[in-house]
Amino acid sequence: MSNGLLLWVDDEIELLRAHMLFLEKKGYEVVTVSNGTDAIDQCRQKTFDLILLDEMMPGLSGLETLQKIKEISPATPVVMVTKSEEEDIMNQAIGSKIADYLIKPVNPNQILLSLKKNIHRREIVTEVMQSGYQQNFQDIASQIDRCETYRDWMDVYKRLVHWELELSSADSSMKDMLMMQKEEANSGFVKYVKNHYMDWIASIAAEQGGVSDSRGAASLGRLVSANMRFGKQRGVSGVSDTDAGDRPMMSPDIFKKKIFPLIDSGEKVFLIVIDNFRYDQWRVLSAEIGDMFDIEESMYMTILPTATQYARNAIFSGLMPDRIAEMFPDLWVEEDEDEGKNLNERPLIQTQFDRFRRKDTFSYHKINDSNGADKFIQQFNQLRNNDLNVLVINFIDMLSHARTELKMVRELANNESAYRSITLSWFRHSVLSELFKLLAQSNHTVVITTDHGSIRASKPVKIIGDRNTNTNLRYKLGKNLNYNPKEVFVIKEPRKALLPAPNLSTSYVFATGDTFFAYPNNYNYYVSYYKDTFQHGGISMEEMLVPLITLKERKR
Repeated sequence: MSNGLLLWVDDEIELLRAHMLFLEKKGYEVVTVSNGTDAIDQCRQKTFDLILLDEMMPGLSGLETLQKIKEISPATPVVMVTKSEEEDIMNQAIGSKIADYLIKPVNPNQILLSLKKNIHRREIVTEVMQSGYQQNFQDIASQIDRCETYRDWMDVYKRLVHWELELSSADSSMKDMLMMQKEEANSGFVKYVKNHYMDWIASIAAEQGGVSDSRGAASLGRLVSANMRFGKQRGVSGVSDTDAGDRPMMSPDIFKKKIFPLIDSGEKVFLIVIDNFRYDQWRVLSAEIGDMFDIEESMYMTILPTATQYARNAIFSGLMPDRIAEMFPDLWVEEDEDEGKNLNERPLIQTQFDRFRRKDTFSYHKINDSNGADKFIQQFNQLRNNDLNVLVINFIDMLSHARTELKMVRELANNESAYRSITLSWFRHSVLSELFKLLAQSNHTVVITTDHGSIRASKPVKIIGDRNTNTNLRYKLGKNLNYNPKEVFVIKEPRKALLPAPNLSTSYVFATGDTFFAYPNNYNYYVSYYKDTFQHGGISMEEMLVPLITLKERKR
């Protein structure tokens, strides 16, 4: 079986017989011509895997021949071979999208390397990636078994995402093995969260000034005192993500431990919150902006439920949901209310500035469509002098919901790789791409984060609730919920988790791993409709371990 069909175009083709023999021994079939006109005729008759093209020939030059070949076979890689090292000729050849550029005299191994790069890259990459993952498989399995801290789980998740991205581009049969290992890791992560989550929340309650047992001004007074105490004892500007003792940085900590310290050090900060943004999506996006910024990459852990109403409001207020409902009831919207759950984000940010007695200037904007994006860009120069600009972008969350509800979108994003690809395509053509170009020249410190991620939910878990139970597929709150306790994580006393409790008997039930809740009524239809959709609200690495990225202008 041939390794490939090659066309070699050179007016001194007879002098290259040794090269032909070498390539034929390597399994290539080589067609030779001595001028551009014959080369064009050959391209009309056959489809070649690669063309080696001499640049200096009588009659049609190499560059002229290249343009004609590209009109006939635009996808065929062309390697320019020339005696000339003139920069202008190189630029013209590269501008015409050549695959490679070789300077005469070429040796056979140079040609072989170019063939491997341009014909066999996918097979070689796949082979190397499969071998690399196979060699790492057991080590990753051992690392999962050894996980004891949230940092351990973040490291495991980053490593799994690395291999997921590598194997997705390599068309590898190892993908199923990786998915099984990711599922195993999520099972361990769920156990870890179940064992520690309430301790983390108790720590947050202590930092925010006591148990959630009273309302209004008394709570606010206690909290202001606690916040002021925090600043004096630890120096807010000196707090880092590793200062949180035995608990991870979580949603209410973002401003206090990340944003305020940057402002206190004299930096102008741009906070971009991309709703429903996962770490793997960040890794894909980072390749697009890596040449514009110096990047400091970290993660934080979201609160439960991993849903916008709870997690994003916690970020902007610096408070757990129960505290928001107590202290600022006008700014909290209950689950059963029809009002939008995130309409009060700017005033929630203001409450956090007020509690810390900060006088910094800030703006808040939310982009839901292209018109809003255009208006925002037009205002950019007016925003540059603010200490903080907060921008919320909802596209990925909208894509996730559209994928659930619209068959066409589900087909376009039918797996994890396609979901990432659509995210990347959106970014390249969105306001965010233009905004990053502006920020790279504006001397801002940029913080990119999200309120939560999402997971592709594939396994139904039965639950029974009354008509007042909320509709989210990854968490339920209500009275008299019926479920298998082995399949879920339950918070029976929401107040201890600093979550609102509409009734004394309200409990919260969270789906874990890649499960989703389904009601016994009309079960089969429900499962077929929601199976393999991207959901959030529960416990998984994808939902809870989310990016917290700092970008600074790259010093040229």
